[in-house]
Amino acid sequence: MAQEMDATYSTVARWVLEHGWIEIGQGDMSRSFIRALDEGGLVWEGRAHYPTLDAALQDLETALAAWMHEQG
Repeated sequence: MAQEMDATYSTVARWVLEHGWIEIGQGDMSRSFIRALDEGGLVWEGRAHYPTLDAALQDLETALAAWMHEQG
């Protein structure tokens, strides 16, 4: 299953191995369901609700790919 996750969400996998971490779920400190963070703090946060976990992870994958492209 880990190899499938790495293949499907390759940018997310790269993020957690090289840059920072992700948080998934509702909490008191954030309105978003899914977030990407690094040592500097919040890099990206998604919407409050998603129809599926896969939809949330796809949104994260797209956002992190754009962020990494912008960072060079």
